Amino acid sequence: MHERHALAHAPPSGVLLLDKPEGLSSNGALQRVRRLTGAEKAGHVGSLDPLATGMLPICLGEATKIAGELVGGHKRYRFEIALGAATDTGDRAGAVVERAQVPQLDATSLAAVLARFRGRQPQVPPMYSALKRGGQPLYRLARAGIEVERAPREIEIHELVLISLRAEVVELEALCSKGTYIRVLAADIARALGTCGHVIVLRRLWVAPFEAESMQTLEALEASCHAGASPRLIPADRTLPGLPAVTVTQDGAMRLARGQTVALPEPQLAGRVRLYGPTGRFLGLGEAWNGELRPKRMFLLAPGEPSE
Repeated sequence: MHERHALAHAPPSGVLLLDKPEGLSSNGALQRVRRLTGAEKAGHVGSLDPLATGMLPICLGEATKIAGELVGGHKRYRFEIALGAATDTGDRAGAVVERAQVPQLDATSLAAVLARFRGRQPQVPPMYSALKRGGQPLYRLARAGIEVERAPREIEIHELVLISLRAEVVELEALCSKGTYIRVLAADIARALGTCGHVIVLRRLWVAPFEAESMQTLEALEASCHAGASPRLIPADRTLPGLPAVTVTQDGAMRLARGQTVALPEPQLAGRVRLYGPTGRFLGLGEAWNGELRPKRMFLLAPGEPSE
C-alpha cells in the first residue's frame, strides 16, 4: 500500500470502525490507519489478536480523549474451536502441547455444557497476553519459557450459543464483558466437553455502542483516502449515547474551555455529561455536581474552526 499519500486537509477527528484483517496486530492496524488518514493522534479501543478479524474502533484526533469511555463496552464474538488438540497460545498460531480423544457430541450435550459458562465467573488471563508483569508483557515471558501466576479476573458471559457442530469443530457466538479472553473460554469449554481444544477462527462482530454500525476495511479506507475523500468517521459525541447532553451559553463555553466551572442549567443532573455550545458544537465531557458543571475532557477547535 502506498500509505505515504495521506490526506492533505485538516487532520481527522472521530472514531473509525476498522474491520481488522487477519495477520495484523492491533497496533499494526492502528499505525496503518494513522498513516492513511494523516491523523496526528490515534488510539485503538481494546485489542484483537493477529489471528482475529473484525471490529477494532480507532479513535483519531480529539476523539482519543474519549477512548477511555469506550473500553468498558460489551463485545460480541463468533469463534470456532478445534477439539482434540491444545496449543501453547490457545489458538492455531501456537504449537500443539496436548492431544486428547474427542467424545461423541450432539447439540443437547453441548447446550448443557454451554449453560454452565453463562453469567459471572472468574477467568485466569493467558500467558500469551499483553498484560504486564514487572514491566514485561506476559507473552514475552511465555516465549522465553517462563510462566508466572496470574490472578483471576471476574468476567461475564451474557450470551453463549451454538452456531454449528461439524466433525470435531464447534462454532459458537458469545456476548461478553470487557476483559474476556475468548482463547481461554474456548479452552475451558473444550475441557468441560471432556477433551482439549484451541481457537481456529475468531471474529469480533461488534463493540458496544457500535452494534448497528458498519465497519470499513483497510482496502476501502486506502481507496477513499487516495481519492482525496475524508475518512468515514463517527463523531466523538455519538459514541456516548448514555451520557446526558447539556447545552451551555457562549460565556459558559469559554469558561469551561479555560478550566473553570459554570452553573448547571439542569441542577438535578449529577455525573458525567456531554457538553455542547449554543450552536450545537460538541465541547467535550464534563461532570455535573451540586449545581455546577466542571470540565473534564475538553475538545480543541479544529484549525480554522470558528469559536462559539
